[in-house]
Amino acid sequence: MNAVDYSLADLLRVMQRLRDPQLGCPWDLDQTFSSIVPSTLEECYELAQAIEHEDYQHVAEELGDVLFQVIFYAQLGTEQDLFSFDTVVSGLVTKLIRRHPHVFADGEIEGLVAGRSSVVDVRQTWELIKQQERRERNEAGVLADVPLALPALSRAQKVQRRAAQVNFDWASAPAVLDKVQEELGELRAAMSEEDAQGIQEEVGDVLFTCVNLARHLGFDAEESLRQATAKFEHRFAAMEASAGANGLDLGSLSEVKFDQLWAQAKAQQREK
Repeated sequence: MNAVDYSLADLLRVMQRLRDPQLGCPWDLDQTFSSIVPSTLEECYELAQAIEHEDYQHVAEELGDVLFQVIFYAQLGTEQDLFSFDTVVSGLVTKLIRRHPHVFADGEIEGLVAGRSSVVDVRQTWELIKQQERRERNEAGVLADVPLALPALSRAQKVQRRAAQVNFDWASAPAVLDKVQEELGELRAAMSEEDAQGIQEEVGDVLFTCVNLARHLGFDAEESLRQATAKFEHRFAAMEASAGANGLDLGSLSEVKFDQLWAQAKAQQREK
């Protein structure tokens, strides 16, 4: 049986069928805007994982899953007379054209701009346009529209970038590194006083300052931590395999033996 090449129109129709009040899927009919948010976040993380692993067959699949989330929200919006899929597309195209005046001359899709802008110029223009958009929405504060639902590291980085736009920022990465050391000292002091609330606050300050350091060094804090976690997982798995091959139970190993196995796992990873 030959595979059928379906279109976006087919996908929209499938969504309509799934939400049909009489003949649709009971699970899909039971969903609301709020109830599918966890699925949306999960699908986005699965897409990120497929990209990290360069598993492009699954990237295509995960992109489909993310697109389905958009279609689902659009269907709910249509049913409640809030907005439609066409509204979503039109708004997106309008915003992209408005935010890329260096590509679309006179706000026209086929409008051509002579010459090329630098990445720095593009970023400056982008931020100026977004500032204007915030003013039009009566969001006057520099940090007004930073989403609360962002992962903590990503949100910290976005807040810091916004503050830097008005020159509230450290002068250099070494200056931020000095601040990291200062925050670690304050954490040690809180720990010596056994002040639980103070310890939690200082841990947060250390994390926030480390995000600032990553930003100044030109790295994405969220991505850096994901890579560090993946590295730990690989080394731990290698350590676990080595212990198993030697008939050792991880739960009963001494600190010295753990250090030996960990050093071995690090060496194996470096050799790859």
